[in-house]
Amino acid sequence: MKYLNETSHMVGLSKATRNLQNAIQKVAPLEAAVLLYGESGTGKELAARMIHDLSNRRTSPFISVNCGALPRELLNTELFGHEKGSFTGAIYQHQGYFEQADGGTLLLDEITEMPLSFQVYLLRALETGTFRRVGGHQEIKTNPRVIATTNIDPWQAVERGKLRPDLFFRLAEFPLYLAPLRDRDEDAILLAHYFLESFNETYEENKRFTNDALQFISNNSWPGNVRELRHAIHHAFILANDEIDERKFHRGQWQSTPSYQDKLVYSLVGLSIEDIEKNLIPATLDHFKGDKKQTAQCLGISLKTLYNRLNLISEIDGKEDLNKVVNFSTKNSNAFLARESD
Repeated sequence: MKYLNETSHMVGLSKATRNLQNAIQKVAPLEAAVLLYGESGTGKELAARMIHDLSNRRTSPFISVNCGALPRELLNTELFGHEKGSFTGAIYQHQGYFEQADGGTLLLDEITEMPLSFQVYLLRALETGTFRRVGGHQEIKTNPRVIATTNIDPWQAVERGKLRPDLFFRLAEFPLYLAPLRDRDEDAILLAHYFLESFNETYEENKRFTNDALQFISNNSWPGNVRELRHAIHHAFILANDEIDERKFHRGQWQSTPSYQDKLVYSLVGLSIEDIEKNLIPATLDHFKGDKKQTAQCLGISLKTLYNRLNLISEIDGKEDLNKVVNFSTKNSNAFLARESD
């Protein structure tokens, strides 16, 4: 998918993109809350904007809020506003984002970055359609359509305590997954041409890709997704004269290499699940300085399961084959590839 242009169209012919377009066109005219999830750079805000532009609220405000960028102490006043004199420095009445988005669309970007303790207030506002400004006593009615985004699996976010289950179900009336660019190979070239045409128009140029540049774009995995692809093409566009060839791409940054996850998986090939657990669990416990609750949460298991696994590990014969001990330390940037030798 592409970055939004004036007509709110998406670039892409892959099945994933066509399915997304179709789903957006169906849900946009409705009032259902939408939860967009996918990796960073896949175009979640673009999809949210498209939903707004195709809805009956298109002539009303579209307000985007980055939940991770709001300071904890200002969450209440930023989202719900405050009354004049409600605290030191409140020299005028302030309308929060909920009030500004009344009748329009409110995008809560990276909702899982919002503190759990504040999510209950958000849930109440969504359930009742009312809120109070900080320092106020009057219940104010508001009617924004809420769209939320997250770059992590929302179901895992609930399991790990980053998202309240009740808030999740309220926001995910219509969940939509945005696939990474590496799973939409046929879209990369279309996007590249779209971005090139945009830059040519902006800078009044007529540059073009060479075949080797298109091959490079097609072969690259683009872990940063559409955002990374656009920045790479902009960089190459600036360096090129008439033709953009492969050499214009900054290979140190945009070279197709296995991802961190791929390297980690390859480093574990040949080990049994038991071997991995015997190293991963104690290493995670050590990382959290013996805090078993945090360790269990990080590993995605219950506290009871953690105790059972630790007891099992302690009962296993202590003689390890050192060639099978994986170093999970985060102190060494290459630790996930390292195996200790004899």
